[in-house]
Amino acid sequence: MKPVIALVGRPNVGKSTLFNRLTGQRQALVADVPGLTRDRQYGAGMLGDRPYLAVDTGGLEADVLPTRSNGKGEESLSLLTSQQVQQALHEADAILLLVDGREGINATDHDWATVLRKERAPLWLVVNKTEGMSIDLATAEFHDLGLGQPFAISATHGDGVLTLMEQVLSGLPAVEDNGRTVEIPEIAVAGRPNVGKSTLVNALLGEERVVVFDKPGTTRDSVRVPLQRGDRHYVLIDTAGVRRRPKVQGVVEKYSVVSTLKAIEAANVVILVLDADAGIGDQDAALAGFILERGRALVVAVNKWDRADASTRDWLKIELERKLAFLGFAKKHFISARDGSGVGVLFASVDRAFASARRTLATPKLNRVLQGAVQASSPPRANGGPIRLKFAHQGGKNPPLVVIHGNRVEAVPATYRRYLSNAVRTGFRLEGTPVEIEFRAGENPFSGRRRPRAGKPRGH
Repeated sequence: MKPVIALVGRPNVGKSTLFNRLTGQRQALVADVPGLTRDRQYGAGMLGDRPYLAVDTGGLEADVLPTRSNGKGEESLSLLTSQQVQQALHEADAILLLVDGREGINATDHDWATVLRKERAPLWLVVNKTEGMSIDLATAEFHDLGLGQPFAISATHGDGVLTLMEQVLSGLPAVEDNGRTVEIPEIAVAGRPNVGKSTLVNALLGEERVVVFDKPGTTRDSVRVPLQRGDRHYVLIDTAGVRRRPKVQGVVEKYSVVSTLKAIEAANVVILVLDADAGIGDQDAALAGFILERGRALVVAVNKWDRADASTRDWLKIELERKLAFLGFAKKHFISARDGSGVGVLFASVDRAFASARRTLATPKLNRVLQGAVQASSPPRANGGPIRLKFAHQGGKNPPLVVIHGNRVEAVPATYRRYLSNAVRTGFRLEGTPVEIEFRAGENPFSGRRRPRAGKPRGH
């Protein structure tokens, strides 16, 4: 397994900026707002031939460093964030405690040092934001924390980061390479705020891996969580809820929406979570349309099904067919993330959707499917004469792309394009993935190629 490196510290010391540098991509939200990161954010990184997993955590002040209740038997959001940090520390092979070289040491840094001395993993004290400063002056007062030699870096500019990571990784065992390349499906869990996305992720994981709080917008960033079921590996992405544009308020929430849409684009499969309590809204349809437009494989999960009575369930199924008719290719599941009912079978649909999206469509069979579809229902005539569809071949995967050559193909209506897409999906028994159709004017691109003669093998 790749070593896990946890980034911890009080708010606004630059953990997410360092996380983005260590993983080589802008995954975590970065803004000048204390406490922006609430969940554990995972990302893969590489230093030379040394792979690792970095974990970004929520910044905590001194009053919530230990696990505490608020005296009323209730869980506060700060307490839930604290529990996330504790879980990250439990998983870590190395811990980086970040402090702010420009603000200097404070009481919370001392409290962090006290807590982290009890951890089993090696601990590194990282003084961030030291660009343009004397290294000795920037790190001098942090010796008082009693955590050994401080490392001065600038996460924003990258100063000192390479040296730090060489030191961190040198003390950790190397990852064995068995020579196999395994593609791990990335599954984005998306939907409107407060439909139960984080509850579903935790149910799928079997642990409290992401913060669940009964308030819309608790998840403000897309949280990546590795998962293994049997011998299969996955990455779950818990995304921030997407609301209609007039309801998106503040720069942080706007970044969250962008993060969610980017997570959908990066995913192999999206689990679109709908709320049985709230019904199927215009925003659900808009988000589903975006997923379809981006060509993502899809599984639909209608959550809070346990709360719906018989008449409500009947009405919801009708609404699904009416408002989301364009998702006819996606498997629908009716679940309760809270009590786990119906959750276990989601992975079977995810696996089929992932496999279907990456399926190789044999050219001979593809042309038989095309010919059968045309014989069953010919394309409508264009002004210049009949539309003739002559030959098809696969042009891409994830989602499957079928390229069809013919005459007057620019006049093929959208309804007939959808008809052909459904014909390909049915012919190859694809589930959970859209099939894109691209028309090209012209003859069979393979018709001019000479076939080898029978008898002597080619090359003799």
